[in-house]
Amino acid sequence: MTEVLTIDPLRPNPEHIARAAEVLRRGGLVAFPTETVYGLGAHALDRAAVRRIFEAKGRPSNDPLIVHVTTFAQVDPLVTGIPDAVHRLAARFWPGPLTLVLERSPLVPDEVTAGLDTVAIRMPAQDRFVPDSATRR
Repeated sequence: MTEVLTIDPLRPNPEHIARAAEVLRRGGLVAFPTETVYGLGAHALDRAAVRRIFEAKGRPSNDPLIVHVTTFAQVDPLVTGIPDAVHRLAARFWPGPLTLVLERSPLVPDEVTAGLDTVAIRMPAQDRFVPDSATRR
């Protein structure tokens, strides 16, 4: 059953955030906005949940997904190494619409990467729908 929760970016309801997090922990899917599209997300390390994204979207399994993070520290366990250039790019463009493609660690399931040796990682800007006047006071 689909459940719709509206999140006010200026005053997010902690109960709604907790509910979405619980759905993800239980292997469910959650739709969320990014700078460029609405995404359909699952816990990236849960193979069955990731397969549900492909099923729900009718997406071919040879089309890798992007893993979203909220902090740079979350990148480290997902990859085998982080080149200096990646630190500079992330510092300059994250959060935002920059996707980094790095060598994946064994922690990242094949379902996410379509069996590739790399993983795409992105940190979307959380204030994308917040009016400029509200975020730039």
